[in-house]
Amino acid sequence: MATAYTYANSNKRKTWFWLIGFVLFVIVVGYIFSRALDMPWILPLAVTIAIIQSGLSYWSSDKIVLSISRAKEIDKTTNQTLFRLVENLSIASGLPMPKIYIIDDSAPNAFATGRDPKHAVICVTTGLLNKLDKQELEGVLAHEFSHIGNYDIRLQTIIVILVGLIALLADWFVYLRFFGGDDDNGNWVFVLIGFALALLSPLVASLIQLAISRKREFLADADGALLTRNPDGLARALEDISKDKEPLEVANKATAHLYITNPLKDQTDSKKSRFSGLFDTHPPIEERVKALRDMAL
Repeated sequence: MATAYTYANSNKRKTWFWLIGFVLFVIVVGYIFSRALDMPWILPLAVTIAIIQSGLSYWSSDKIVLSISRAKEIDKTTNQTLFRLVENLSIASGLPMPKIYIIDDSAPNAFATGRDPKHAVICVTTGLLNKLDKQELEGVLAHEFSHIGNYDIRLQTIIVILVGLIALLADWFVYLRFFGGDDDNGNWVFVLIGFALALLSPLVASLIQLAISRKREFLADADGALLTRNPDGLARALEDISKDKEPLEVANKATAHLYITNPLKDQTDSKKSRFSGLFDTHPPIEERVKALRDMAL
């Protein structure tokens, strides 16, 4: 039986495998486009633009998400039970006390955001507070603390940069080949490969992004179980949240990946094929629950 520690370490290694592969994929795509267009400056310029764009969003993304979600900050006097649970987990994890926000929505869900542990936010819905018991709620909060402690927001920013790079390179390649002027530039073997990559690379980049996102959910489950020493609490919470069929009104495809389970509820469709699961932001609830219940602390 795998322990929570080995399970967490396994998911960390898988994340690094995907991330390193992603970086190599971007370099290969950039090299092929550069050779096809005979323009070696394309990759460095795309890197610069993607970093600037993502850097700007990185510093303000938490405020944007909270505004979109219509979340309101609370303090100790607003909800003492929730505040105490977060405070206790902050002490147990050794992480700074995050700000706490609540979304007034009956669909149970939660997410964490922020640049780093010193600027972190945990946000829960009123549905989560009303529909889960104390152990289940603690499991959800521990999962979100794990995202904060593992710097998942920072990792997502790096991934967004890489996805943005692929999109920029693909767009530039198509534009410069058709409107760049000199059709004799570049090597035609690389041109043909370049056109194939211009079509396929954005899809591949999105699939890698989603794969990393799913691994981080498994990792946060394992680390959350280690934090509370109660994997069954989180397992029951995931089951209860997934059984609730009400979609979260303020969620959309741009923010869905942040939540502990897919707030759009499309991951619960039992008729989905294994291939369609490649496009999910979250692993199947059944797999997460099984991993938690098979886990030894």
